[in-house]
Amino acid sequence: MTAAGGATRFRVKAHPKSSRSRVERREDGSYEVWVREAPDKGRANEAVMEALAGFLGLPRSRVKLRSGAASRHKVIELRS
Repeated sequence: MTAAGGATRFRVKAHPKSSRSRVERREDGSYEVWVREAPDKGRANEAVMEALAGFLGLPRSRVKLRSGAASRHKVIELRS
């Protein structure tokens, strides 16, 4: 996890097309997110951000994808 200009960034490994949705926090501060949606037209990315927002108790508007839109390895930013 890193902090930059009032925002916090962390790494996420996404698992699209999973049988169920869930979020796990790893010891290194990163997250793994399993979502049911397929990686088609950004649906899985949106589901990952929705799942993280729910897990962290934040509104979806505070969670932003910074990099990794076409990858399972992403960087997510939480805005203050």
